[in-house]
Amino acid sequence: MTERAPPPSKNSWSWRSQAFRGLLYQIIAIVLIALVVWFLAHNTLVNMRVRGIQSGFDFLLQPAGFDIGESLYHFDSGEPYWRAFLIGVSNTLRVAIVGIVLTTILGTLIGVGRFSRNALVRGLCVSYVELFRNIPILLQLLMWYLLFTELLPAASEAWVMGPFFLSKGGINFPIPIWASGHAWAAAALVLGIVLAWLYRRWARARFEQTGQPRSMFWVPLAIIILMGLFGWLAGGAPTELDTPKRGEFAIEKGGALTPEFLAVLLGLTLYTAAFVSEVVRAGIQSVSRGQGEAAAALGLNRSLEMRLVMLPQALRVIIPPLTNQYLNLTKNSSLAVAIGYPDVVSISNTAINQTGRAVECIAIVMLVYLITSLATSLLMNWYNARAAIKER
Repeated sequence: MTERAPPPSKNSWSWRSQAFRGLLYQIIAIVLIALVVWFLAHNTLVNMRVRGIQSGFDFLLQPAGFDIGESLYHFDSGEPYWRAFLIGVSNTLRVAIVGIVLTTILGTLIGVGRFSRNALVRGLCVSYVELFRNIPILLQLLMWYLLFTELLPAASEAWVMGPFFLSKGGINFPIPIWASGHAWAAAALVLGIVLAWLYRRWARARFEQTGQPRSMFWVPLAIIILMGLFGWLAGGAPTELDTPKRGEFAIEKGGALTPEFLAVLLGLTLYTAAFVSEVVRAGIQSVSRGQGEAAAALGLNRSLEMRLVMLPQALRVIIPPLTNQYLNLTKNSSLAVAIGYPDVVSISNTAINQTGRAVECIAIVMLVYLITSLATSLLMNWYNARAAIKER
């Protein structure tokens, strides 16, 4: 038989090529979007110049001229605006990260509790969801703030629980005075986290080979704690603490969680956990009932059935909507300005009032939330890819 000649290659730059047309359409769309953005920016700058409104980001190098009531590091009013914005970003991230962790734990517990055989537990979980998700988040933030500032006693009459003080000023607690031993402990904790991760991989592989479950929580937790303790002992075991004391007008020294921070954290956590619990419940319900029956036939109790069979399969359904709830929590933290918490929005409002650079300050806030949301999405998409079913 004579070999048939191969078909002639198509010209990739021909209008008949679908790939070429698609590339051309994308280039045209990008150019149009760039032109629209340039027109809006140019028109805004021209109008601001005509009205004598200053523009530019040079104000970030000027002294801020105001104090910040709550920050993770020292800030003086003579420091520039960019450091004030950094404090606002750190306060926003502190609320968002801690809130996401607490929301995940609480939402998962409530979602699993919806499947409890105890009618009282199921009823409490349903009542929690219906109560907190149907009250606007802003009202919840105001409610918690009023509870902390109106019902708690003044600093002079603060409730004392050991070394802890609870008053209108928030919660005051002892903190360690920094020493080299704490750096050793931190390094050992990081090493302990790595070892705990390696142990979990080994335990999962052994479970797949032998079918015998091993501790996936308590043993890794013990590894992390023991490594941290070993590092602390190796660094000289520093024990000196900065203990809070009752002052004339406020609780002095030590660490503090302000009522603004507590109100924002509680409000965001309790509100978002109601939605996360529904995501978890829907994910568990998506798993076939036969999976639970098979787990019971193998002799697994209710706890092991949920932890080893139902939740791992439901995770593939849970992660995408859970990502949306994490993003909602982060963006809802901007409402903290209503109760005076100095997040990035609050710092931006103060900067606008003092400098008049409204466009620039709003652009900074938008950039902060854009980067935060994209970073959260990338992390959750990576985790979602790991949890997805691997197809051949």
